[in-house]
Amino acid sequence: MKNSKKNKWADHYTQKAREHGFPARSVYKLDEIQNKYRLIKKGDKVLDLGCAPGSWLMYAADIVGKRGQIKGIDLNPVSVKLPGNVTTYVGNIQDMNQEIAQSVGRGFNVVLSDMAPATTGNKFSDSVKSFDLARSAINIAIEVLAAGGCFVCKIFQGEDFKEFSDYAGKFFYKNRILKPKSSRKASREIFIISSNKKGRDQSS
Repeated sequence: MKNSKKNKWADHYTQKAREHGFPARSVYKLDEIQNKYRLIKKGDKVLDLGCAPGSWLMYAADIVGKRGQIKGIDLNPVSVKLPGNVTTYVGNIQDMNQEIAQSVGRGFNVVLSDMAPATTGNKFSDSVKSFDLARSAINIAIEVLAAGGCFVCKIFQGEDFKEFSDYAGKFFYKNRILKPKSSRKASREIFIISSNKKGRDQSS
């Protein structure tokens, strides 16, 4: 059964990721976003929420270089070998441990979230869970991003998306929507790319 499931979901992005040493095909979503918007820069400080299995960590670490810093949080530990400028923490971003929050710190240039809930097949229920995850992610981003910072977040298309987009607009000057080419056609996932975070006195 496991093999048939693997064969069902494997595609050329899966093969490409394997060839380039990435643990998941999801790296090509971030690659497309980065190539389109150039959010991550040399020397940046980046936080990856829901960072396992580690593809986005590896990709971002290469861009920021040795002067940059990558931190990641996930419910599960990251098992792949990571560059020296990456630090990961095991924790729940929806119930953030104070010790982890203090260790992670603030002053990030970019916050990333490719998180998705465990799906049930019920579109309404799955959308609600995705919205809750995205809301937790953006609230962390608001707290830890420096003014002018950027936020990338996956969310399922659903009734709550406009509410989430409007909420992002309160804290970021520019908000764009993208469904990466590497997203599976059947997937309802889209990404909101928020840039130029407002200062605290400018948020409304």
